[in-house]
Amino acid sequence: MAFLFIKLQNLSIEPLMCSASTLAASFAEGINKQFNNCSIVNTSPAFKFALEYPSGINSLVIAVSLTIAVSLRLQFSIVKIAVIILVVLAGYNFVLAFFSYNILGDFMKVAVYAICKNESKFVDRFMDSVSEADDVFILDTGSTDDTIDKLKKRGAFVKQEIIEPFRFDIARNKSLEMVPDYYDICVCVDLDEVISPGFRDELIKLFSDKTTRIRYIYNWKLIDNKPVVSFYADKIHKRKGYTWKHPVHEVLVGEEEVIKTTDNIIINHYPDETKSRSNYLELLELSIREEPEDDRNMHYLGREYMYHKKYNESIDTLIKHLNLKTSTWKDERCASMQYIARCYQNLNRFEEARMWLEKAIKEAPYLREPYVEMMFLNYNLEEWELLIKYSYDALKIKKHNKTYINEPFCYDHTIYDLLSIAYFNLSNYAKALDCVNKAIEISPNIERLKENKKTIEDKINLL
Repeated sequence: MAFLFIKLQNLSIEPLMCSASTLAASFAEGINKQFNNCSIVNTSPAFKFALEYPSGINSLVIAVSLTIAVSLRLQFSIVKIAVIILVVLAGYNFVLAFFSYNILGDFMKVAVYAICKNESKFVDRFMDSVSEADDVFILDTGSTDDTIDKLKKRGAFVKQEIIEPFRFDIARNKSLEMVPDYYDICVCVDLDEVISPGFRDELIKLFSDKTTRIRYIYNWKLIDNKPVVSFYADKIHKRKGYTWKHPVHEVLVGEEEVIKTTDNIIINHYPDETKSRSNYLELLELSIREEPEDDRNMHYLGREYMYHKKYNESIDTLIKHLNLKTSTWKDERCASMQYIARCYQNLNRFEEARMWLEKAIKEAPYLREPYVEMMFLNYNLEEWELLIKYSYDALKIKKHNKTYINEPFCYDHTIYDLLSIAYFNLSNYAKALDCVNKAIEISPNIERLKENKKTIEDKINLL
């Protein structure tokens, strides 16, 4: 660059060149130090600013160039000064481009975004969890506690907006809009969730090609910090080309997706059990009014009616789900059949419940859930032989499927608990004792199981 100056100007500008060279060397040394850790997270704020606001930096370079020229009392004409400024700008932008594309090209910017309302107690845990991200963007939908203040103190970008009437897709989309376009990867999480350490490095690897979206393990429910309800979720995606859809149970929609699945990223859900889901039913009804042929939310609406003990409405809605042409996912269809059976049991229509559970087993014989549901039906009807039959069918299935929401009672002590009761009622006390011991081994803190064991042992001692 100094050579170029001399060629352009037959002037005594060695002091300026010396100063410029020193500054350039220091700049380069500083950048190299910043990138030794191979992560944009460690980039200095000044360099981040330079990357994000090049026009502002260029203006600054012009001002600095003029200041230097004046301070050195260089007798330049306007043209000569303009040439020097252009050369300085060209040099600066060359350096910036070099580091941007040759160094930063190997890295991606990762943003976390979320929505929240009155979640102060989760803030610190959440921010610790997502600290690997470059930035965190939060849309607050109306907190009245100190959630916003705590988030800002922890370095999150926070905006509050009241959404009336509230719907989750609008809130999610507004939170996504907060993420600038220059971010590469977006991670959508909630404040009551915790993401596993090392997620950033894993994402960089996964998004190194044409990948647009990631499926990861989502532990929806944990007991004693052990997952009991797990499935794959897919809320990690490229910044551009994605929107959220549906008032509740919202889904992320993209075009020409390339999806990868990893077990190396895990998000654990630790919900606030005091929060109400009372608005879910209304939002699901709205969702179906907007899209009457949407099989996913038709399924969820039927399930929600069941939760609200509206059993007839639940049955009708779930049958509608099963009759939709787009209802082809066997896991979900099996679940709808199970929920229909539950409703019929609550209506004391047990034979109809049995019929639907038989259909559920045929629909997805690889799932434990319909077998265990049949065990409960047999328990209620005191059909002990059938209960035993279905229990061993269930136990043949060793691992739960992570595509749909598995029921925790299918993988805890429940099967052995019911088996023990069945064997006891058939006077097979040895097997009853064996089964209750297995149940206690899985869940050692349940007093009822211990009491059952004592009852069985007392019976054996009387023989």
